[in-house]
Amino acid sequence: VRAYATNGAGTAYGNQLSFATSIIPNCGTVTDINGNVYNTVTIGTQCWMRENLKATSYKDGSAIPNATDNASWSALTTGAYCWYNNDAATYKATYGALYNWYAVNTGKLCPAGWHVPSDAEWSTLVTFLGGDELAGGKLKEAGLTHWASPNTGATNETGFNGLPSDSRVAATYYGLSLYGFFWTSTEYSGYEGKFA
Repeated sequence: VRAYATNGAGTAYGNQLSFATSIIPNCGTVTDINGNVYNTVTIGTQCWMRENLKATSYKDGSAIPNATDNASWSALTTGAYCWYNNDAATYKATYGALYNWYAVNTGKLCPAGWHVPSDAEWSTLVTFLGGDELAGGKLKEAGLTHWASPNTGATNETGFNGLPSDSRVAATYYGLSLYGFFWTSTEYSGYEGKFA
C-alpha cells in the first residue's frame, strides 16, 4: 500500500509499504491472574482461547489447591487442580492444568471477562464447523507432535490448536495423546459438568 494526494499540481505518492494479515483472525490475548498469557482465535461469532488454562489462582486472587495425592483428588468436594503426572515442568507449558468440576463450578476459574463455555456455546461452535463429524478435525492440531497416530481428519483449519488434554478420572490420569477433554459450565447428572 501507499498513500497519495492529488491537487492542482498533480498526484504525489508516499513510500510503498508491505504488511501481512493473519489468515486466522484472533481477538487478542488474555492474561490470567497469575500472569499467564493466552492466544485467542475467532471462530464464527465466538472468541476462544487457543490454549488450556494454567491458572493456579481464581480470578479473585484466591489460591486453587494443588491436589497431588490420588486419594485426595478422588475424595474432593472443593475446587482443585493438578498437572499431568504431577509434573508441571514437563506438562504445564503445553497442556495446562487439569481442574476438577468444583473448580470449574465456582465461576471464578477463567480470567476476568472470560468464562468456561456452556454446552450450548460448544454446540454453536460444532454447528458452525459442520457438525460432530467435521468439527473435531477442524479444531485439532494436525500431525503427530502431540496426538497419537493416525490423527485422521485433523486439519486445525480454525487455528484453535486443540491438543489431547488428558483428564484425571477418579485417581487415574487418562487419555494423554488420545483424547481432548474440555469442561463445559453446564451441570450434568446433578453433580458435575459435562465434557465437550
